[in-house]
Amino acid sequence: MLLARRIVLTGLAATLLAGCRTTSQTAPPVAIQTIRVDTAPLAAKGQSATAALIKPMLERELASLRTTDSRRGAILQVTVTGLYLTSYAGGAAATLGNDTLESEAVLIGSDGREIARYPILAIMAPSSGGAWYRPDVNQRRVEALVASNAQWIRRAVGG
Repeated sequence: MLLARRIVLTGLAATLLAGCRTTSQTAPPVAIQTIRVDTAPLAAKGQSATAALIKPMLERELASLRTTDSRRGAILQVTVTGLYLTSYAGGAAATLGNDTLESEAVLIGSDGREIARYPILAIMAPSSGGAWYRPDVNQRRVEALVASNAQWIRRAVGG
């Protein structure tokens, strides 16, 4: 019985891993000319001060994706749609949740057509901002979420 269970689980794991393998025929990354970050949806939800903080942070984090100055490069349009910082007072979150930053990255070709759309959700423990008793803990939590979100965007667009 135990041996049969191991065989089934090993087969299942092998099947899942086979589906996760990478291929050598991946598309080349798109040359990005412009990066635009829109935090208006976040500001419209009553988080205008945080939206104003996030915009330049995310622009800095994504600046390395600009690979061309020619007019033929794509536009990367990132729209930040949601931010949730759970209650946190050290040790564990009061609501046992995580902090999240939600965005959508859209690649737009030089001809104005959409190339690809990537929904992005960065999830981090509320302790990612460090010591809960520091006065800037929430800003550091947002910075950690922005860095994570940018990392997922870079991964999605191949940068």
